[in-house]
Order: sequence, then structure tokens, then C-alpha cells
Amino acid sequence: MKTVLKSLLVLSAAALTWQVQAAPYQSIVPAKSSITFNFKQMGVSADGRFKKFAAQVSFDPAKAEQGKASFEVELASVDTGSGEADQEVVTKSWFNTAAFPKAQFVSKQIKPTGPNQYEVLGTLTIKGQSRDVKFPMKHTPQGSKEGLLTGGFTMKRADYSIGEGMWAKFDVVANDIQVNFSITAALGK
Repeated sequence: MKTVLKSLLVLSAAALTWQVQAAPYQSIVPAKSSITFNFKQMGVSADGRFKKFAAQVSFDPAKAEQGKASFEVELASVDTGSGEADQEVVTKSWFNTAAFPKAQFVSKQIKPTGPNQYEVLGTLTIKGQSRDVKFPMKHTPQGSKEGLLTGGFTMKRADYSIGEGMWAKFDVVANDIQVNFSITAALGK
């Protein structure tokens, strides 16, 4: 009887452990997450980041097809490494944060492409312009309760009217902007 009881307890504990590990990621850890970008200005590579963003995530690596994610980035939180540039990019010619304070990404599809590798398709909206973007994403477990989701894509700033008027040409600031993310996600309950 004791052996049967011990076996049931061990099986119950194993099932409980599996259920905890099978829970999807439901939130992000802002202090361990970043959204960065790289661009060329007059042929010289420059980096920046956004200091404020929020996300809604529901992602189980074992059931990637059911995953969903949405991000809102506060465009005025841009940090290009130059105070003067930060003031310029929030103006009407660039992000126009007075009329369009946030950029938004909403996933449409997440599909596995290999072990801990996925392809994400979603809609990116900036300045009222929406375009579908597709990019690779990697999942790296971080202990038993967190996971690191990393990836990136190249966007064309002209597709979103970023850099209007005298900035519409690409001789000073290139059209291609590389966007990268490193998001630490936490398991739900």
C-alpha cells in the first residue's frame, strides 16, 4: 500500500511539474527587455533604442501556432544617443509623435521552423501606415520561469512616411532601418 501511495505521489508531482512548465509566457519583464534599431546616416552606422514599450504576450513554444503578441512603442521615448537628434525625430517630418504617439505591432501567425526557431508574421503600424512584416525569432529558456525571445527585421522608413519633406531622400539617412528585439517573457499562472 505504501509503495502504491508513493507511486501516486511521485506521478502527481511529475504531472504538476509538467503543467507548470507547459504554461505559456503571459507577460514580459521590461527591465530585461529591449527594442533597438540601427540605421545609416551619411554612410555611418548609428544605433538607437526605445525606452518605453508595453506588450501583451501569449506564447507556448510547444504550441507556437496558437501564440499571439502585440507591442506598443512610445515613439517619444526614442534614444538615438544625441539629444538634438531625439528632439528632431519626434517632429512632424519624422515620427510626428503629436499626432501618432505610438507604433504598434500585432502578430498574425507564429510557426516553428526548427528547434527553438520560429517565423513570425504580423502587422507593423507607424504614423497611420500599416505593413505586414515577417521575421525569424529564437526562443532561449532562461531558467524555469522565463524565456528570451530574440529577432529582428529590416523596415523601409519610406513605407511609414518617416522622414518627410527634405528628409524624404536617402542621401543623408538611409531608407533601411534594422529593428531588433530582445524580450524576456515570463510564464503565466
